Amino acid sequence: MLDIKWIRENPAVLDAALASRSAAPQAEALIALDEARRAHLGRLQEAQERRNAASKEIGNAMRSGDSAKAEALKAEVADIKAFIQGGEAEERRLDNELNDALANIPNLPLPEVPKGKDEHDNVEVRRFGNELIEARKANMPNKPREHYELGEAMGLMDFEAAAKISGSRFTVLKGDLARLERSIGQFMLDLHTTEHGYTEVQVPLMVRDNALFGTNQLPKFEEDLFFTPHGETRLGLIPTAEVPLTNLVREQILNQEQLPLRFTALTPCFRSEAGSAGRDTRGMLRQHQFNKVEMVSITDADSSLAEHDRMTDCAETVLKKLELPFRTVVLCTGDMGFGARKTYDIEVWLPGQNTYREISSCSVCGDFQARRMDARYRVKDEKGTRFVHTLNGSGTAVGRALIGVLENYQNEDGSVTVPQVLRAYMGGKERIGGR
Repeated sequence: MLDIKWIRENPAVLDAALASRSAAPQAEALIALDEARRAHLGRLQEAQERRNAASKEIGNAMRSGDSAKAEALKAEVADIKAFIQGGEAEERRLDNELNDALANIPNLPLPEVPKGKDEHDNVEVRRFGNELIEARKANMPNKPREHYELGEAMGLMDFEAAAKISGSRFTVLKGDLARLERSIGQFMLDLHTTEHGYTEVQVPLMVRDNALFGTNQLPKFEEDLFFTPHGETRLGLIPTAEVPLTNLVREQILNQEQLPLRFTALTPCFRSEAGSAGRDTRGMLRQHQFNKVEMVSITDADSSLAEHDRMTDCAETVLKKLELPFRTVVLCTGDMGFGARKTYDIEVWLPGQNTYREISSCSVCGDFQARRMDARYRVKDEKGTRFVHTLNGSGTAVGRALIGVLENYQNEDGSVTVPQVLRAYMGGKERIGGR
């Protein structure tokens, strides 16, 4: 969430930043809401001051024997109390109206983020594995198969059974394919905890609305979430472990010396894919339920940009060790997520589709989420506190990594070679499937 004080001081900057994200100007409306709230607070303060003064005057009037004046003052105080009571309810209404408006304003892009409307304006910054693409062509069919063709041919990927159980956008994996998917997730988690300095955390898979608000899934993206009743309220199934991991610091004041905090978790994720009708309906690319290794960092204001590069490197290292070709792009202003100031997407090469597809997204959010969670830190010998900066990234999506392995390591006979780094997790197995 943005700071209304900053908006009052920089209305043109806000509207220009929103325009770069193809969003309508908001500064004038937000400032008007804030001015109405501030004017009302001024009237309330004046009323409270007059009430206090009139109460003293009542005592003076009674001591001097002026009962008529005392009664008049008592009537005035009663009217003021009634105004204050109603005014406090109006204050809450105005506060809520302003906060609701602010909650729907996206974060502001960093100056270096390329301006653009959609994914076509994203900018590639590096590639890895071009030589791998060429070297593997000799072992692949002339027309490489897509992952679901490979999985179904093995008899280890069953969409029909999943549809009978749960409907579309679910998958049943069996045997070696189920073990391979589990191995990929375990490998990622081990890498991030033993080599990259992240602390493994087991988190709840259902969270309250305030946690979803803290990481800006609510209120804007409610239709993308699954909810389950919980007494008189509800709990939401996590769309990503970013939600519980980032909220570990909500309503806390940390010492700067504690930062950075780095958390990782391997969890199922649940998304309704409300805006994806007709997209990626075949296979495992876009599912209602999938596994993902998430990375979250909590830093001070001065360290967040360097941490962003570090986090992206951690995600890229996963693909390098799996020897999966990829490219990294920086998202343009029109393609960034709601809470991000800058985002790197890592896209894995899929020979079955003959294209790159997103497998990880690493974002720096500044203090946008911290304001929604009231998460702060204290600088030594400095009065007051500052909001922490938060970052999140996929390290990576396990199902999409499985897709990448199947398509990049496929052999002409329909088998799939197991990547070297996964063989220990697969009991030494070097190949799965095939005739």
